[in-house]
Amino acid sequence: MAAQKPRTGDGPLEVTKEGRGMVLRLPVEGGGRLVIEISPDEAKALQETLAEALA
Repeated sequence: MAAQKPRTGDGPLEVTKEGRGMVLRLPVEGGGRLVIEISPDEAKALQETLAEALA
């Protein structure tokens, strides 16, 4: 059995377009990343919600 290596540098927040949707990779506290696939409509709704929260 191969030894597991510690996860370091999980990377920044990123969004990539894949097929008809988008994949959001969000670093989480404690290591690792939360990966969510969203549609363009869901991305727009998320953008609007975040804008409201920041206002």
